Amino acid sequence: MIATALVEGAWTSTTHAANALALVLAAPSAPAPTTFNTEGVVSFLASKVAPILLAVLGVIFIGRASRGEISKVLTSSAIAIVGLAFIAGAATLFFVGDYLINLMFK
Repeated sequence: MIATALVEGAWTSTTHAANALALVLAAPSAPAPTTFNTEGVVSFLASKVAPILLAVLGVIFIGRASRGEISKVLTSSAIAIVGLAFIAGAATLFFVGDYLINLMFK
């Protein structure tokens, strides 16, 4: 009795899944994108995400400094500056790599 109910439930679920799959496969597909706008992504990160992260860091640093944890604030600030230097270095690799590729395959 229980096995019959389980089989009927599985059969119904399988039928629904097959019908949904048939609908998805029969739907007209959108044309594939030809390019990815990396400049747009980088500009979005630079204009929207980075200022918010820096503001959050500033609030954390001010909160720590008001509690008298100046050494932790200085340490965290130094780490943040080194991190920003690494991010800037990674950004310059895009330009250096593009230059080298254009130079080699000219």
